[in-house]
Amino acid sequence: MLNPIVTLTTDFGLKDPYVAEMKAVILSINPKTIIVDITHEIEKFDVRTGAYVLASASQYFPKGTIHIAVVDPGVGTRRRPILIQTKRGFYIGPDNGVLVLAAKNQGIEHIYEIKNRKFMMPKISNTFHGRDVFAPAAAHLTKGTQPSEFGPEIREIVIPKFANVVHRDGSFFGEVLHVDDFGNVITNFREKEIKALRIRDMVSLEIKGANLKLKLCKAYAEVEAQKPLAIIGSHNFLEISINQGNAAKTFKIEVGDEVKLYRS
Repeated sequence: MLNPIVTLTTDFGLKDPYVAEMKAVILSINPKTIIVDITHEIEKFDVRTGAYVLASASQYFPKGTIHIAVVDPGVGTRRRPILIQTKRGFYIGPDNGVLVLAAKNQGIEHIYEIKNRKFMMPKISNTFHGRDVFAPAAAHLTKGTQPSEFGPEIREIVIPKFANVVHRDGSFFGEVLHVDDFGNVITNFREKEIKALRIRDMVSLEIKGANLKLKLCKAYAEVEAQKPLAIIGSHNFLEISINQGNAAKTFKIEVGDEVKLYRS
């Protein structure tokens, strides 16, 4: 690859040397690598938020970008290290769901379990696969190693509930992926679910036993200040929002709450 790009998304924070160690491994194998930090401030062990942030950011990187995500509470257990090849790039990390939202968005082509010790560090820590497994795998990928050389192709990986939208009895069932700093409630519904239900003006949602009928807007200011609305946000997820207000606090909605989308 010419000018290869590798991104990093972790819950490591910036106080410790962990991020620098991953970068050191990558650059030692391929000094020409461009390394981009998406974030290292994911809440500790929060796979859902890691998946959301990765899916949000990765879609804007050039074709062929390699994305490493390490939010890995199961490190050192039987959970597998995997490499997902999509139509636009590659995702490397633990098989715990952190890669799935982003990879599904780009169209999964192949999935490999990373097993070839040739492409790992000589000594592998049970507690730091980011440095010893994922970083070298990404670096070798930048140098032209074929994805199939890392290990056997696999068919089934962990698909967490937050990565699935279920269609049943004419409705879609999903959940709250994220609440941002503005209090916008970001669901895992996308525009395709809105179109499938032929929704044009009003969105009907059921959450925590309450029914919300919200105007489907293209801008927050289409409703008056402190009025609720629904909107397809900048990362292409359906959001429950309040213009100049906090929807999460107003409706007492939390991450992980189940949401039903239906046509009234």
